[in-house]
Amino acid sequence: MYLGALELDVLLGDVRSLAEKRTKVEPVLSELHRFGVSATETGEHGRIRRSLFGIAAAGSDVDGLHDKLDECERHVAERHDLELLAVRRRIFGPED
Repeated sequence: MYLGALELDVLLGDVRSLAEKRTKVEPVLSELHRFGVSATETGEHGRIRRSLFGIAAAGSDVDGLHDKLDECERHVAERHDLELLAVRRRIFGPED
């Protein structure tokens, strides 16, 4: 079994309050769940225009896991209401 972790650092568009930030972040996380991953906001909670999305997935083969994480990254990168600033990825295998 392999576990994959993806952290996406994003800049939100025109957001002026933490409540408005939630209305932008929650739909993105819900959409990511449809890819069969676990997704949550893992950082930058107090900053209005920034967020860190943490995504985790499990798979039986490393190539399939990379494909799933690639799909999640592409989905976020293609959104027009936010800007993907940085991506960090880690894969854990049986020997870890």
